[in-house]
Formats: sequence, structure tokens, C-alpha cells
Amino acid sequence: MNQMADHYSEDALAKKYDLKLLKRILPFIGKYRFFFFTAILMITMITILELSLPYITKIAIDRYIVPGKTSFIFKNNQKNKDETERIFHGRSDQDGVMRIAEKYPDLFMVDDESVNIPFRKLGMLSGDDLAILRKKDIDGMTIMAGILLGIVILNFFLNFIQTVLMEYTGQMIMHDLRMSLYQHMQHLSMSYYTKNPVGRLVTRTTNDIQNLHEMFTSIITFVFKDLFLLIGITTVLFSINAELAVISFLALPVVLFTAYKFADIARDIFRVLRIKLAEINTRFSETIHGMQVLQLFLKEKDNYMRFKQLNRDNYLAGMQQVRLFAIFMPIIELMGSVTIALVIFYGGGHVVSKAITLGALVAFISYMKLFFRPIRDIAEKFNILQNALASAERIFQIFDNKNHIPEPIPDERHPMPEVIKELSFNDVSFSYFPGEPVLKHISFKVKKGETIAIVGPTGTGKTSLINLVIRLYDPQKGAILINDLDIQSFPVKDLRKKISLVSQDPFLFSGSLRENIASDQTLSSEEYDKILEVSNCASLVQKLPKGLDTPLSEGGTSISSGERQLISIARAISRNPDLIIFDEATSYIDSGSEELVQNAISRLMKDRTAIIIAHRLATAKKADKIYVLKDGRFIESGPHDDLMRKKGFYYKLSQMTSWTDST
Repeated sequence: MNQMADHYSEDALAKKYDLKLLKRILPFIGKYRFFFFTAILMITMITILELSLPYITKIAIDRYIVPGKTSFIFKNNQKNKDETERIFHGRSDQDGVMRIAEKYPDLFMVDDESVNIPFRKLGMLSGDDLAILRKKDIDGMTIMAGILLGIVILNFFLNFIQTVLMEYTGQMIMHDLRMSLYQHMQHLSMSYYTKNPVGRLVTRTTNDIQNLHEMFTSIITFVFKDLFLLIGITTVLFSINAELAVISFLALPVVLFTAYKFADIARDIFRVLRIKLAEINTRFSETIHGMQVLQLFLKEKDNYMRFKQLNRDNYLAGMQQVRLFAIFMPIIELMGSVTIALVIFYGGGHVVSKAITLGALVAFISYMKLFFRPIRDIAEKFNILQNALASAERIFQIFDNKNHIPEPIPDERHPMPEVIKELSFNDVSFSYFPGEPVLKHISFKVKKGETIAIVGPTGTGKTSLINLVIRLYDPQKGAILINDLDIQSFPVKDLRKKISLVSQDPFLFSGSLRENIASDQTLSSEEYDKILEVSNCASLVQKLPKGLDTPLSEGGTSISSGERQLISIARAISRNPDLIIFDEATSYIDSGSEELVQNAISRLMKDRTAIIIAHRLATAKKADKIYVLKDGRFIESGPHDDLMRKKGFYYKLSQMTSWTDST
């Protein structure tokens, strides 16, 4: 089929991310807005604390380490001119100060309230005298150091609480999103799963949602922090010195242009990475499921080479990301270094020319280092955002897929009859792809308690017909009726409660045998005993180490195909259905198990309407009526004996040892 050429291809995406993606994520965030607002409040406090650190350093330098310059006339100044110089002012009433001034009369100028000495001459004093003289500065520095330490400790606790809050919120959002996606996927029709490999869907519900978790915990709050830092730093810098602030931002246009180009290239790279990861998971899933065939037909090398090429494509896409960051991050670092060099050059000149203080220059350098940190953070967060949006696109593609069996609209809805008295097909046609019909003008009836068999060669549409009965698909033409009412007018859940299917290769879930037999865990032990007796499972349960509570592996690979079939019959009995469908129910079992299965099938069919997709003549000949399907049409129908007497197509089939079907 030409439609299957791109069977597993990913849907095309828009050239740019749609900001509506973020809006679609908001409902999942809204439930936890209190935690977000609390985290944002803490981030605001953290930002204020971080902004205060350089400014406190400035105060410490200008007030206690190197005070600003003042005008003073020295007594030994022969030209009797004012000289502006850094002067230390000590209080004359401070203990020991006058003694020190008297000890060094050539260094000090003394007035009524203070003793004064140039800072350049403080080095001439002894250590003990200097400590006494600068006691006030030392006390002030101790206070500043204590304040800085307190801010760091408070910052630590706020960061801890904020991180815990965001991780909890991110985990809960991820939990809700995964459950919502899982619920949605359970209601998609089978046609969706025939076009999407398991590995791709597993990637969507695991890796892609995990990427969104990174966005919830890293981006939303840290963007606030980075923006607050940038705005706060800009404000503080202009308040200290507007001219130097303008010079500091000269490199900003280059940074913004680089970030823009980075975003444009990174978007496409992350899209490719998401696709390649899904393809790797798909290939790996297929390899695990098909390992027996791979080893049997010696295809390990060919499969390895295909996986090797796929893995290399993923590696090349990953290296594109690495190269992009290897260029982008050093550019940001370079611009930061250039900016700090400009600040030192121009700021140093301003310090020499007495336009700004040394503390202001140190604060400027500290703030510029802080300024480029959020820019780097935003770039890294943008990396996460691009990755998350690439994942969000794929996730919401699944949410947007409405390929599910439609429920009846309220005005056309009918309650499901308590008893299925008649099932009928009225001129039904069906195709998986336009122009390639699988079933053509199918009509038949089966009444309560009757059994019909549908036989035919491989690929004639027998299993497709069964899929229409249980509404895994809907026909394009005609109608399927139950008690003269279209099955599309019944709620899907109510319809399927009345029907049980025993397939040729029953699937068992990982879990206990009890859980695989009945989803209704309220059944009594007497009811379980009856189900096991009718289905011939009693002996199987007795030999299992934990009986009904024995855990089964996925697919039931730990037991034989015949035992799996008996369990599927027990599962069908537990539903007490009106209509039972057998799709090649004995095709995969050995002759030793066939008698047990046939006996269980006979008990299950008693007083029930049954449709049998016949694989062996012994099964079909017991039906009240047999329909022969060929090329999507019924070409013969009637009881076994009548069809044999006609010596038509059914008679030819009867000459074969077995018939198979995979449609």
C-alpha cells in the first residue's frame, strides 16, 4: 500500500514555535499557582539580597576601608594652599587617640574635636597604635561582615525552600500531564496506533514530559529571578554613575544579537533531537519484541547496522547542539570580559580623577559580573525552553488528535439494551485507506443464542469485520444494528460491556492472574471458582505457586499459549457477555491443549450469541450458519452440510488442513 510508505513518519511542524503552546500549558500550572506565587515571592527576596551584597561592599570600602577625599590645610604646607587628600579623622576624646597623636607630632594635625592624619602616613604607625586609632572602622567592618554573612545564610534558606517548592510543583504538574495524556491515549482509536510505533509514544509519555518538568522547575521561576536581577542591576548602576553605566552596556547589542541567532538555530536542532530520540526508542522497542525472529533469521547484523546509522544521526544532531553552545557561551563570556575591562579602564580613570570612589568602582565590577550571569542563565534556560517546547509540540500533537471512536450526541443516544436479541450488518463497507476497500456490501444477521462462523482465506477482512462489531473502527457505508438500533447510538463503554472477544493470540498484562481474569475485584471466591471451572483453568491455578495471586510476566510469556487462551476464556466468562466473538481462538495452541480450549469454548458459548472466525473446519462446522468471505465480500452462506453439497469455494477450503488469517 502506497499509503504505508510514510507509515511511521513524524507529522510536520511549523517553522516557529507557537506561543499558544505556553498558553496550553497554563491550565496544568494553574492548579498549583499558590506554590508558584510563593516561589516567585521568595525569588524576589533572593534577588534583593543578591543585589545588596555589592552595595554593602561599596559602603564598607568607602566608609571604613578607604574613606573619601577631603580638603585640609597642613601646617607644614609652605605655599599655604588647600590640598585634597584622603584624611583619617579620629575623635580626640577616644581612648588613647591623643596619646598616639602626641607620640607622632609630625604626622598628626590636632584641633579641638579631632586628630587628623593623611591615609598615606598611617603605615608609619605601629600595629597596636593603628588598631586603637581605627577601632571605629574595625567595628564597622565587623558589622558589615556580619550583615554579609547573615544575608548569605538567609539566601541559603530561601533558596532551599524555593527549590523544594518548585520541585514539588514540577513533579505534580508532570504527574497531572502524564495522567491526562495517558487517559487521552486510551481513548484514541486503533487506527492511530497502527500509524504510531510504540517507541514513539513511550518517548512522548516519558522523555518529553520530563523535558517539560525541567521547564516548570528551572525556567518559570528563574526567568523571574534573572529579569529581576537585570532590572535591579541596571537601576543600581545608573544610580551610582550614569556615564559609567552607559559604557558598561556598550556590548549589550552584540549579546542580544548573538542570543537571537542562537535561538533561531537551536530551535531546529532540538526538534531533530526529539525526533531522533523517538526513532531510537521505536527501533529498540521493535528489536526487543522481534528478538526471536531476528535471531532465527540471523538478522542481528542488519538490524545492528540500521540502529548504528540511527544512533549516529542522533549523535550528529547532539554534536550540532554542542558546537552551537561551544560558540555561543564563549561569546557571552568574551562580552562579559570586554565589559569589565571597559569598566576598569574608564572607572579607574574616574577614581584617579576623583569622579567616583574606589568602593563605587568595586561595586560596578561586581554588578557587571552579576549582570552577565543572568544573561548566561537565560541562554541556558532558553536551551531548556527550546527543548521543552520541542517536546510540548509533540505532546500536544497527541492531545490534538481526535482520532477516536465518537460517542453518540445526546439527542441520538440510546441506552444499551439489557439483552442483545439480534445483531445485523446492513450493506456495510469499510476501508482503512481511501480507495482500498477491505469489506464490501456485507449483510448478515445473527439472533440471540445462534452461532455463525465466518471463514475465508488470509487477507479477506474477517478480523476487520470483528473490529467493526466491537467498534474499534466504524464503517464508511452501511450500518451495524443491535435490536434494530445503530450501534453508533450506544455509548461505546456500554456496548463493549455486552461483548467479549477471545482472540487468536490473547494479551495478558503484567500483574496477578486474578487481575488478568477480572477487572472487577469485588468478585467472591465462589464466583472465581465457577469461572475457573467453566474455563478449564482450575487445574492451571492449582499448579501455580500463589494460585490466582501468582504474578504473570508481560504478555504471559511464562505460561504456554494454551494456558494463555484458557485465561482469556476465563476473562470473557467473567464479563458474562451477551455476544461472544472468537477470532481464530485455537490457531496458536497445540493439539494437547486444543481439547481443553474447545471444551471451554463450548461452555462459554452455551445460551449466548457467538461469532466465530474459523481457522479449523471442526470449529466452523458446528455453527448454525457459515459465511464464506473472499475479497471482502460474502460469496457463500449456509450450514456446513449445505455448503459441502454445493462443492463451491467452502468445499475447496475444507480440503485444506488449516486456514490462516492476519487481516
